[in-house]
Amino acid sequence: MKILHLSDTHLDRLGGPDADGADGTAALSCLLAELNHLRDLQAVVVTGDVADDGSREAYARAHRILSGYAGSRGAGVFYATGNHDDRSSFAEVLGSGHAQPETVYSGASGERAAASDLGGWRLITLDTLVPGKGYGRLDEGQLHWLRQLLATPARKGTILAFHHPPVALDVDVQLALGLENPGELAEAIRGTDVQLVLCGHFHLQILARLEQATVWVTPGVVSRIDLTARPGTERAVHGPSASLVHLGVPNGPLIHTLHARDPRMGATIYEADEDEMREVIDRLGPAGANQS
Repeated sequence: MKILHLSDTHLDRLGGPDADGADGTAALSCLLAELNHLRDLQAVVVTGDVADDGSREAYARAHRILSGYAGSRGAGVFYATGNHDDRSSFAEVLGSGHAQPETVYSGASGERAAASDLGGWRLITLDTLVPGKGYGRLDEGQLHWLRQLLATPARKGTILAFHHPPVALDVDVQLALGLENPGELAEAIRGTDVQLVLCGHFHLQILARLEQATVWVTPGVVSRIDLTARPGTERAVHGPSASLVHLGVPNGPLIHTLHARDPRMGATIYEADEDEMREVIDRLGPAGANQS
């Protein structure tokens, strides 16, 4: 099975570039045009920040663009929420994020998770959104629902997809704004058939492990974070990117990144200094995230 893994498309109500020159709609269109040769896909998975402004118009445009691309290949599109998403608008346009889910979890605060069968593989999307914040969390209701699902193995195995990674590099903003409770997720999947965890949010690729599962963080569509910047700062650059995931193959999962030939590839979108990054962590992270 092949999955095209996208994240952080950051579409907005009007389309077009933002104040820094980033344009989610143009980046997504550029990327998909470059990937026109991919024909044997079973799924397109978008791990959050589908919209930059949480607008209904952004979700409708994402749905139109991605359904056209995936539909011509006989593939389904599956969405999870990110910190820039709005649950109400997301649900109004994209429902649970699955066109025909086998089961859906609905939380008291609007959390939405879902599971679908993909030819014997079970794909579960989770909702890690903490409204108004940049970090993520899995509430106990979702974790309980997940544990119940995983009690029965899928025929080929299970894939989890959500926004905030349960792993991080030694980078302050990643440590502060990733998944707040990775230990609880690790406990929930330990010894189950979860083989792969797909995430986004950090706008760069990371490979790691969580219990028996491979964790893959894909680079962003709208921008990539360039870690050649000075520690404590952050530089975002142009270059729409995605990942191609191969499952059910020897030595799998096999994953590689795909980079569109953007004429501005590598050009700086923004660069934030140490003070700006500390302010981001204070404003969007958990209480006390900047304390040593």
